[in-house]
Amino acid sequence: MATDSSTRTRPAREASPPRPNEVEPSDYATLNAVYGVMLTSLVLATRGRRGTEPIRGAELVPMGAATFALSKVIAREKMGTWVREPFVDEEPATDDGPVPRGRGLRRAVGELVTCTRCVGAWSAMAVVGLRVASPSAGRTVTAVLAASAINDWMQSGFRLVSAKANAATD
Repeated sequence: MATDSSTRTRPAREASPPRPNEVEPSDYATLNAVYGVMLTSLVLATRGRRGTEPIRGAELVPMGAATFALSKVIAREKMGTWVREPFVDEEPATDDGPVPRGRGLRRAVGELVTCTRCVGAWSAMAVVGLRVASPSAGRTVTAVLAASAINDWMQSGFRLVSAKANAATD
């Protein structure tokens, strides 16, 4: 016996109350729109500039290292707390770092500024944008930030080698 789909009833889904720390998709869409507008503005501001130096492939590695360093400072280092403070609770922090606070767009920004990969996209836009808008200043900032990233990697490597050497002597 076939049933008529118009007579079937589905259990009603109860509307759940909004959670206090909820982020709506529209909050993430707002952040994406801001990023898109900034990127579009950068492209429009720098297009057709005669005499500008194109970014060479060899510059991508130092620019990537610079982006890494800038992202880490903003998302993880004590020096970046002033950026994160309006959007996160530094204490109590989890193993993943500070905890985003609030709800909606404020919480979405808190999630963004505590994620090195997320901040990396914004940092890359800043590093590349500065390099395109002012090649000399862009190269200088890239060099400083890349040197900082190399130092960070070397310090981490030294810490690892020291820990292994200490463990071997115990």
